[in-house]
Amino acid sequence: MIDRERLVRRHSVVITSWHPSCTLSLGNGDFAVNVDVTGLQTYPEAHELPPRHMPAVFDADDFPVPLRIQSSWGWYSTDPGVPYTLDEAATGYSTRTRTVRYPDRMRIGADGVASADAGGWLYANPRRLDLGRIGLRFDPALELTGTRVELDLWTGSVRSAFLLGGQPVEVRTVVHPELDVVATLVRSPLLAAGALGVAITFPGQRDPLSPGERLAQATRYGPEGIAREVGDARYHVRVRTDGRWGPGPVIGTDADALRLSAAFSPGPPDEPPAFDAVAEAAAGYWRAYWTSGAAVSFEGSTDPRAGELERRVVLSQYLTAVHCSGSAPPQESGLVHNSWGGKFHLEMHWWHAAHFVLWGRPELLERGLGWYREILGAARRTAAEQGYAGARWPKQVGPDGREAPSPIGAFLIWQQPHPIHYAELLRHNGVPGALERYADLVFTTADFMASYAEPDEDGVHHLGPPLVPAQETYFPGRAHTADPTFELAYWHWGLRVAQEWRERLGLEREPGWDAVLRGLARPLVRDGVYAAVATEPYTLPDDHPSMLMALGFLPATPLIDPEVMSATYDHVLRTWDLGSTWGWDYPVLAMCATRLGRPGDAVDALLMDTFKNHYLPTGHVPQFPGGLSVYLPANGGLLAAVALMAGRFPEGWRVSHEGLGTFPP
Repeated sequence: MIDRERLVRRHSVVITSWHPSCTLSLGNGDFAVNVDVTGLQTYPEAHELPPRHMPAVFDADDFPVPLRIQSSWGWYSTDPGVPYTLDEAATGYSTRTRTVRYPDRMRIGADGVASADAGGWLYANPRRLDLGRIGLRFDPALELTGTRVELDLWTGSVRSAFLLGGQPVEVRTVVHPELDVVATLVRSPLLAAGALGVAITFPGQRDPLSPGERLAQATRYGPEGIAREVGDARYHVRVRTDGRWGPGPVIGTDADALRLSAAFSPGPPDEPPAFDAVAEAAAGYWRAYWTSGAAVSFEGSTDPRAGELERRVVLSQYLTAVHCSGSAPPQESGLVHNSWGGKFHLEMHWWHAAHFVLWGRPELLERGLGWYREILGAARRTAAEQGYAGARWPKQVGPDGREAPSPIGAFLIWQQPHPIHYAELLRHNGVPGALERYADLVFTTADFMASYAEPDEDGVHHLGPPLVPAQETYFPGRAHTADPTFELAYWHWGLRVAQEWRERLGLEREPGWDAVLRGLARPLVRDGVYAAVATEPYTLPDDHPSMLMALGFLPATPLIDPEVMSATYDHVLRTWDLGSTWGWDYPVLAMCATRLGRPGDAVDALLMDTFKNHYLPTGHVPQFPGGLSVYLPANGGLLAAVALMAGRFPEGWRVSHEGLGTFPP
């Protein structure tokens, strides 16, 4: 039996010197606070993102991790001046049978700013709010030395100790597991001396189409808390403290300890619980989190990389719980900072959250699945307006379900079968009622998939054109791209599973789905390996090697020959520009190698030494400067891969695991 507390505590994060990337997260999936070495948000400017750029060689200092407070409910929009419609940003594309309009007209400049037209405004709005800052306030002439800050994973708290002007300061910060409440306890003789306080401030939000301009915003302080207006958003902050409000936004005390709790809410919140109650609730939640579900230990392995992989696994479990387990799909940077305006990328939801089922915490995936039903009407309208049946799930989207225009995202289809995958993961791993609860999402998803696959004159059903595969580098040729290897296999697997769900519920098989299953095009093989797509240029050796997902991410299907896939795997290792890959591509490689019976290659893939597979001391995985200094799909993908690999590690590894689920066949 694994000693869970020992396993977790040996990977608690300890930082003793400041770095712009060393930001620690506290949160509950729907609300997160990101703090610096002081245990609060004292130095936000030192952690701010640089202008978006892509240097030829990345340096660790290019990846500061911002200090934000973000939530699932906190969004704002600017006033467009005119009521833009998505069709104003759309262009007609020819399929095999007709013209279909796609919202592709959106331009982004070198500075990352979208064009000020229908496409630009619809892309940039709504955006996630940066809700505020809670930081220490003191004379900047006081030198901060002797810093030690620890993220205690077992209790879900950050503890910081340092000297300020030679005087000791201790800070403990926690977030409530169910409420959008952050609480802190500060101890120091500087408090009673009037030289130290805690300030609650609010950043100037920028207009996304004109980043040099601040949005109109207002802050009102009153007896029941703080009311904020940013763009069209309204929200509130209510503070409970044993201190007193001083001049401006600073809270101080005559004692040597200061406690405060701050509740954030879209409406006037109740008074938050006191610090001790929040800390007790957080500790209880995280102890239960770590002692339930699954655990994996590599203790006793002789491979020198075992300790690092175990660290990544433990920290990824924590970070995905904080950032990826909310009531809506997360953005790729979680609740750390805005990437792509804070919107969800639905093809990434699998990488963020599917692992929760495999690690014995299915309720954390299910939290976000209700949102799909909330936008089901919008997804059905999208399909119907394009002449398809069922529901078409968007790629880049905000909480209202309206797709963001994009010359890439509007043409992606690999997010479409994901709801079937989520539902089957839940059913296969014994979640009670999953079959009845998710049947409507499975069936309406399959309806679109079957109608999207159009037959040619020989009765062969094809995917696209137009289309952009998971390997997005093909987007310039979207008007003629068709039949990507991975998507073909995913279509086959998803429709087969949907038919099995109908049979389990005592329903007749759908003839249209069977017609596609029988007639679906086979992936193209060139020179003994799978091509990425069946149209020129066939395979470009950069970005995601998505053809490997056809066996690895997916189980065996009749469309994929394992011997050809093994040759494809070797071809990718020989030819691919691995510097152009992304954090979840290493789990892709590992899962494919595992399905091929190559456990040594699977471990090598997970621990491949590339910049985008570099895990910071905090567990975050930077990708590119100025916009993606953390990347949660890498963390979730790692957990999914380890779950698949458990019991199939190579010689030199001692793997103890308990509570892991399994992938469906």
